Amino acid sequence: MIVAIGTFEMHFPEVHSLKEKRQILRSLIDRVRARFNASIAEVADNDLWQRGRVGVAMVANDRVLLEQMAQKIDSIMNDHSQAQILDSYWDYI
Repeated sequence: MIVAIGTFEMHFPEVHSLKEKRQILRSLIDRVRARFNASIAEVADNDLWQRGRVGVAMVANDRVLLEQMAQKIDSIMNDHSQAQILDSYWDYI
């Protein structure tokens, strides 16, 4: 069994309220959850309206499969027009 743990530190330059930030994060979280059946949640910077940190966790028997899924999740996060990824990190246990 292999576990993939990822974090994404994000900046929302055009957001002016916590409500706007949460709407963007909710759409990203729902998209990743539905497509990859991954555990994903906002894990830091909850009260900052232009910053956010999301944590992702996945479990599989094959590391290659997890790496492919991680790359696709990276693409989803990077392709969102209202969120800029400042830093992302994946670790495999």
